[in-house]
Amino acid sequence: MQITITGRNLEITEALKRYAEEKIARLQKFVNQIISAHIILSVQKHRQIAEVTLHVREHIIRGEESSGDLYSAIDLVAEKIERQILRYKEKIADHAGRSLGRSEAKGETAPAESESFSEEGPRIVKTKRFAMKPLAPDEAVLQMNLLGHDFFVFRNARTQEVNVLYRRRDGDYGLIEPAG
Repeated sequence: MQITITGRNLEITEALKRYAEEKIARLQKFVNQIISAHIILSVQKHRQIAEVTLHVREHIIRGEESSGDLYSAIDLVAEKIERQILRYKEKIADHAGRSLGRSEAKGETAPAESESFSEEGPRIVKTKRFAMKPLAPDEAVLQMNLLGHDFFVFRNARTQEVNVLYRRRDGDYGLIEPAG
């Protein structure tokens, strides 16, 4: 597994780097298909934040935790990722015999657009591009939960149309399909 560590507003010491690498490397005992891990450690005012993004096969598992101490933030995010991996493995076992669709989340972030719709109104500050591989809606639910997002854009494997899956306030999911 390839591990990349990035520091934002702080210098990454060798001890901190070693600690984070060891914590994340331990996750391989739960799932051995981890291709890469990106760890972002940052400081914002009085918060120490640890963010981890794992590429497992073609799925992405992401977690973020903050604490007063960077080492405890790393511990918290490692525990959170571990729980997500265990949920991921349960879903894989539930889907045994069916081929899981592959995630489209090879997210490349484009630079912010300088154009805006109006001088004073909201503007687009971030653009994300990603490849969309066909998924069944239940597989899209799995991927959305692994990412920890409230919505997910995917190509429906049955209709080949772009759909949007979202988490409703009541805890259920909604699916937006194009009319026509």
